[in-house]
Amino acid sequence: MRQILHEWKILDENLPETIFVRVYEERMDLLSAVIIGPAETPYHDGLFFFDIKFQNDYPVSPPKVHFRSGGYYLNPNLYAGGKVCLSLLNTWHGKNSERWNPKMSTILQVLVSIQGLVLNGKPYFNEPNILHKAFMKTEEEKSLSYNRKAFIQSCKLMMVFVRHPPKHFEEFVTQHFRERTSHPCCMQGLYERRNNWFFS
Repeated sequence: MRQILHEWKILDENLPETIFVRVYEERMDLLSAVIIGPAETPYHDGLFFFDIKFQNDYPVSPPKVHFRSGGYYLNPNLYAGGKVCLSLLNTWHGKNSERWNPKMSTILQVLVSIQGLVLNGKPYFNEPNILHKAFMKTEEEKSLSYNRKAFIQSCKLMMVFVRHPPKHFEEFVTQHFRERTSHPCCMQGLYERRNNWFFS
């Protein structure tokens, strides 16, 4: 419990403005998080929800993280079934230095890594067997095509959240999209104007 309270403190003092976390005093082993998709990515201004559970031996073992996908596949690291593949969670290939360290790793690092490393501008290259081909023109074309599909899937997921906002985030979801657009599908026009490279 002391370690979890320490995690709460770290989150309270260091969360970036584009990541929000809800804690549950009656269930300290659970967290809910929402990450706002970064600009210049297929996920721009989208809302991506994650459920986090501290395991009984935490911090020896990393937390369990579940992505609320709505059944949509929109990233090589985020499965339609909810699995999150990330070195820091020991669910993805990576060097020892990138894996969970009980003495140093935190929930904050997990969330920031998902936002920066997973929800990036070229998610197609997240696949380890494709990364080394990034310089090839054919792979860049595939990356562009992947971005288009990822954006469409993300837009469909946002439609789900607008119609059925996750519990405890109802007001947040409504306010988020009200400030940006009257309807999630309008995000496409916004994205096209701001990020022409995406559809070129």
